[in-house]
Amino acid sequence: MAISIRLNPAEDELIRNYANIHGISVSELMRQAVLEKIEDEIDMRLYEEGIAEYRQNPKTYTLEEVERELGLK
Repeated sequence: MAISIRLNPAEDELIRNYANIHGISVSELMRQAVLEKIEDEIDMRLYEEGIAEYRQNPKTYTLEEVERELGLK
């Protein structure tokens, strides 16, 4: 799949220089950046759900308790 974006000359130069410095293509840079952005948003949503759940039930477990519960010890 091909995707095109419009950049002004300064943005184009900045992105191309960044990609060159890191030894990757502009396409790979853009792919990595978009996937990282998506992953960051998913992580933030999961964190917010987890912290909301913890605030409703602030019970915590030690590592030993978790290992026992999961049959790891």
